[in-house]
Amino acid sequence: MVTVNAMGDNCPIPVIKTKKAMQALTGPETIEVLVDNEIAVQNVTKMALQAGGQVSSEKVNDAEFKITIQMEGAVKEEASEEAVCAPDARSSAVVVVSSDRMGIGNDELGKVLIKGFIFAVTQLDTLPKTMLFYNGGATLTAEGSESLEDLKSLEAQGVEILTCGTCLDYYGLKDKLAIGSVTNMYSIVETMAKAGKIIRP
Repeated sequence: MVTVNAMGDNCPIPVIKTKKAMQALTGPETIEVLVDNEIAVQNVTKMALQAGGQVSSEKVNDAEFKITIQMEGAVKEEASEEAVCAPDARSSAVVVVSSDRMGIGNDELGKVLIKGFIFAVTQLDTLPKTMLFYNGGATLTAEGSESLEDLKSLEAQGVEILTCGTCLDYYGLKDKLAIGSVTNMYSIVETMAKAGKIIRP
């Protein structure tokens, strides 16, 4: 494990430090990058993906984020683009998912549609700031969900994934949450109230 401490560093320093760590590798290795803001998470993630790494990230607390990059070996200097300080790639939109299926009609079709909907969110040019999951939607962030890889991709790019704790308790999934963090109704209402727009499947 190689640790890159970029806490307190402004762009493009986190990207440059991470790239140097990648170039110094002698074989398969995991690089852990510590940063203190979501913009750095997005910029490091973009560079690492372009360099062929497998990337995941997590929010340790309000002022610390950990990016984990799995590399097969060193990356050549020209293999990754020059560090670019991208603006926040997320809009003020909030995606609200209240069911494990989309639309009314055939349930199996509804489950196929909700999986397609979450994948489609990953393809947006401007990602949402937050995704809220409650009631039946809470099952989509738990173990066994077919949407976990898409949600992990979104989280790695700075999208906040929040799931209703009461809903997880109701469905017996509190210990099976596999992505994002637990939230409460006050935070759900506050997030929706502050949203630039709300997208519902």
